[in-house]
Amino acid sequence: MLSNDRPQPASVYLHIPFCGTRCAYCDFNTYAGLEDLIPSYVASLVREVRGVGQASAAPVNAEANRRPEPAPVHSIFLGGGTPSLLSVGQVEQILSAVRDSFRLASDPEISLEANPGTVDFEYLEGVRQAGVNRLSLGVQSAHASELHLLERTHSFPDVIQAVRVARQAVFTNVNLDLIFGLPHQSLAAWQASLSRTMDLEPDHISLYALSLEFGTPMHAWVRRGLVPEPDPDLAAEMYDWAGDFLEAAGFVHYEISNWARKRMSENGGKGYAACSHNLQYWRNLPYLGFGAGAHGYAGGKRYANVRSPRGYIRRMEQGIGFEFPVSPAVVEKHAVPVSTEMNETIMLGLRLLQEGVDESTFYELQEAFAVPIGRLTQDGLIRHEGGHLKLTKRARFLSNQVFCLFV
Repeated sequence: MLSNDRPQPASVYLHIPFCGTRCAYCDFNTYAGLEDLIPSYVASLVREVRGVGQASAAPVNAEANRRPEPAPVHSIFLGGGTPSLLSVGQVEQILSAVRDSFRLASDPEISLEANPGTVDFEYLEGVRQAGVNRLSLGVQSAHASELHLLERTHSFPDVIQAVRVARQAVFTNVNLDLIFGLPHQSLAAWQASLSRTMDLEPDHISLYALSLEFGTPMHAWVRRGLVPEPDPDLAAEMYDWAGDFLEAAGFVHYEISNWARKRMSENGGKGYAACSHNLQYWRNLPYLGFGAGAHGYAGGKRYANVRSPRGYIRRMEQGIGFEFPVSPAVVEKHAVPVSTEMNETIMLGLRLLQEGVDESTFYELQEAFAVPIGRLTQDGLIRHEGGHLKLTKRARFLSNQVFCLFV
């Protein structure tokens, strides 16, 4: 948690809820056809960042002769939605507000999500110069028929071009997202999709099993029998194959859905290109959420902003109610009890396959969770290794069944 005594570095998430079109599987807080709101939304986002940053400044400590200083931040993530719908100038405005309002690490990770068909060299060069140093492209599939089913507007040649110009713009950290377990998708089609994507030499890969969320067109199509329901056994086979394939390609499977390329550091040590921002979530560390529908966790509180972009703009224009970590946009907040923090730390930490959960994080951990830990260990779903709890390989595709025991 952030405190005035020894503040932990936080991460900043900036939600951009605008999309050119809404995909058939998406249940995120996104909106198509509201692009005319973008200028007002960006102004409101900047207002929120600056207000929360000012509210985070520690009070003067007369004994230590210390001046007020804002909270420390080590990663920034512009997610959506489609953040690449913002102009370079708007991205610069937002990042300048974060820099002015918080104490940034000397080399912060700054990520931008983008749809492959929305970026060109000029744009990527511009956001790179603005400070963005990690690009995440929503590939989803290498097959035109699958992209059509998902109602994605880009093609795989668009992906190839986007990666090419990203490298020209000196992006050395590029993530590519894919979805597996689609209706009609065969194992061979999935293998071809991942293989073609890996030919682009990404630094990071995120693979997500399709989830049929209520209220999405895809969910309705399956219920009406227009497309077949995804086969969970086939999806598990796709996941297992992907893990072996990516390991052979030199990637580290560091989180249930995420793989990072191994890298050699300047001093000869080995590491991998993990996403620092998402590690903050999985380690249950503080993060500040800005924008419509954004969530945050800092100062011992979890909070959520109003979901509607118009409602968000209206609340921020009124501008009353900054009290770290919340802003006038907040519609829900609550303190996090230690028992809940323990549950969340275990469920999130077990997602980290290399790191796991440090058993010394809470001295009460072994006592509080002795029964589920014992049961899962006996069933071969978790293991103890060097003072850490970790999922076994067999448990990776059954992780939700493991996590529910800690709720």
